[in-house]
Amino acid sequence: MSTHPNAPSRRAIAMLKAVAAGRAELRCSCEPDLRVDGLPCCDQSAAHELAHAGLVRATRPVSPGQWAPAELTDAGHRALAGFPAAAA
Repeated sequence: MSTHPNAPSRRAIAMLKAVAAGRAELRCSCEPDLRVDGLPCCDQSAAHELAHAGLVRATRPVSPGQWAPAELTDAGHRALAGFPAAAA
């Protein structure tokens, strides 16, 4: 684990990997929620932080409160680049 103060937590890295694998959805709102494999993430605060930091986004516009598939942004891909795929 990195000692850099802004490094993502292991949980956030796992969430980014799930998004990258196409297993996640976002509920679009001012505080976007994330679910993986149809189940709510246990750390919605981390999900909010990932969305507000611009690392994840919905793949398509939807009405507030609706779910949409999630994807990594370019910044999300860069954030995930230093972590091997098997380290989730």
